[in-house]
Amino acid sequence: MHEYSVPLKKIIKDLNLNILYYPDVEEEILVSHSELMRPGLALSGFYEGFVPSRINLIGRTELAYLEQLPQEVLRDSLETFLAKEPKAVIVTRSFSFVPLMLELSEKYGVPLIQSPENTSHMAAQLNAKLSLELAPRITEHGVLMEIYGEGVLLIGDSGVGKSETALELLKRGHRLIADDAVEIRRVSSQTLVGSAPDNIRHFMELRGVGIINVSRLFGVGAIKNTANINFIIKLESYTPGKAYDRMGLETEYSAILGLTIPTVTIPVQTGRNLAVIIEVATMNYRQRMMGHNAAVELLHQLGMDEDIPEGQILHNAEND
Repeated sequence: MHEYSVPLKKIIKDLNLNILYYPDVEEEILVSHSELMRPGLALSGFYEGFVPSRINLIGRTELAYLEQLPQEVLRDSLETFLAKEPKAVIVTRSFSFVPLMLELSEKYGVPLIQSPENTSHMAAQLNAKLSLELAPRITEHGVLMEIYGEGVLLIGDSGVGKSETALELLKRGHRLIADDAVEIRRVSSQTLVGSAPDNIRHFMELRGVGIINVSRLFGVGAIKNTANINFIIKLESYTPGKAYDRMGLETEYSAILGLTIPTVTIPVQTGRNLAVIIEVATMNYRQRMMGHNAAVELLHQLGMDEDIPEGQILHNAEND
């Protein structure tokens, strides 16, 4: 699996951290480990399981321990710790031994950073940031929109009308995340997050018109930088004779980065209002996620329970 990394200075900038010391090096310091380390045991002399490639977070508990150490013991503890050359050290409180920490950080070339946040908030922000930046990812050809609060990925062959449909959805008050190229990251075992590449963010290509800047034409309320991918809609040119789903009893899924996402296929024909159909499909998806399947309810009312797939009857009956 490809290993991703993020510049340490990007983390510092994005999280508004203060640099106490940063080594003067030609190459960028890159972070490639998504887990933090709380070095309480290491500072007391136990280094079993210590991983230097992680960012180390020193909070109230570690500082309380260090503050009560005699000066010589404190120096030995910090020197042994920093000699392991951790990727970076972030301190979340003010502390009395700043000069000593600066001296040893410079000696071993370890970035020393301070956070205005308390330890719990800093740990949560760092974990979220590193999970996003270092997540496995792919780039998918398509359009990502936020429709009624749901992240909807529109996919299909070039020229099928994805961008034109997205434009109509924008006019109807929905938001664009990415057009043409969608960067998809798996940030957890259940979540995919989509965004646009930095260099084409908020831009859209329309055949016959050219490139437009969505945020300038429709306002900042029409764009968003990221969204979870909850639902996929495949747009394909209508093929006469092909059997398209007309009931919606079964749910189709698409696999992305090992996760399965609910999917529907919508045939594109002249005269069909795709924007309205996509809005309805998204609302129907939300209903199904809440346990309401209109096709199951209809068959139940018609007395055709034998045609309802196993597992659907009781689930929907509870919501009658």
